[in-house]
Amino acid sequence: MTAPVLDVVIPVHNEQHTVAASVRRLHAHLVETFPYPFRITVADNASTDATVAVASVLAAELPGVALARLAQKGRGRALKQVWLASDAPILAYMDVDLSTDLDALWPLVAPLMSGHSDLAIGSRLARGSRVVRGARREVISRCYNLVLKGALGAGFTDAQCGFKAIRADVATELLPLVEDPTWFFDTELLVLAQRSGLRIHEVPVDWFDDPDSRVDVVATALDDVRGVVRLRRGLASGRLPVADIAARIGRRAPSTGTWRQASRFAAVGVVSTVIHLGLFASLASALASTQAANLVALLLASLANTGLNRRWTFGIRGAGRLRSQVQGLAVFGITWLMTAGALALLHAVVAAPSTVVATFVVGAATATSTVVRFVAMRSWIFRGGPLTTTEQAALDQYSVRMNEPSSSSNTTIPVQSKPSTEPWQTVTSP
Repeated sequence: MTAPVLDVVIPVHNEQHTVAASVRRLHAHLVETFPYPFRITVADNASTDATVAVASVLAAELPGVALARLAQKGRGRALKQVWLASDAPILAYMDVDLSTDLDALWPLVAPLMSGHSDLAIGSRLARGSRVVRGARREVISRCYNLVLKGALGAGFTDAQCGFKAIRADVATELLPLVEDPTWFFDTELLVLAQRSGLRIHEVPVDWFDDPDSRVDVVATALDDVRGVVRLRRGLASGRLPVADIAARIGRRAPSTGTWRQASRFAAVGVVSTVIHLGLFASLASALASTQAANLVALLLASLANTGLNRRWTFGIRGAGRLRSQVQGLAVFGITWLMTAGALALLHAVVAAPSTVVATFVVGAATATSTVVRFVAMRSWIFRGGPLTTTEQAALDQYSVRMNEPSSSSNTTIPVQSKPSTEPWQTVTSP
């Protein structure tokens, strides 16, 4: 008996008329298409009807089906509890109505099993998806995802599709940070994953709206908006340690090469220098001191320079912007000292230099400090950008070498209830 490779959780609340047909359908699909041991966990959320009784019969009858009972309602609460307790390396969940076509399940979990991605989501808004649902839910869903893009910088297209999977090691890192126990759970998990530099794989799905859905769409949307505000505050304040997670397991952009970085750095330098000198020339006549004008202009230009270099030159995305800016300000201090020293020397030589002369001197000093800035960014501020060979090897240890499915049979065996250290393998009948 081996531990399951995949644990599919189905959260339910008062689904006595639906759960049996859905679990049987999913079980038959996995037996026919998934060549590894699996588990289907029915997570009951304080049902008051016969859902538990029906699920208990299924668990006794079908190998690989289990029942988890929770005393409180909440889809997020159920997923968090069951996923953290699972012994499977790949964790998934789907809504009990099975609105998403099950043919998307293997494309959902395969990138996680291979180590290509960290989370995977079914998307009803991705190109290639086919969706049948009412106009009201379509508009609310699209508006909600636009809110996520604007407020949280979400890069994924569909936060609330009930069809997702995650690697267990990633779940262990992220789930303790997820606070919402209900419908915002999905969004919170995805945003934290994105801010931690993890890779989210999207699968276009065929999705058919359940006409018997009891979800209060408007109330859920309002709760989600409140969740967006809370999550935004948590990220802005630094209360959520996404930078630490990114340092441990986040994926970083591949190296762009020294010469390519240098050319991009030079291009950014030209832009920031134009900003710096333009602001200086404008402020020099308005402020009483050229030193004050230089300080303000250089500060604003340095902020722009660090932001552009972080994203474009060194290819770094996600969390850590504030830390990069703070480190950039330290380099700004060095640059400012060089330009301030050049101005002081100019005033020692010329009592009242013209704005043109002062601008030229500041530009020359800025050019001299460019090499210092590049070295500091490459070796200190953004030194964690590209993956080194050693780091790539460490990342590869999470990858799973998938065996080719056997052509003789796809029959899965019952899973054991306690963790196992056995390697993954295709299990076939004799």
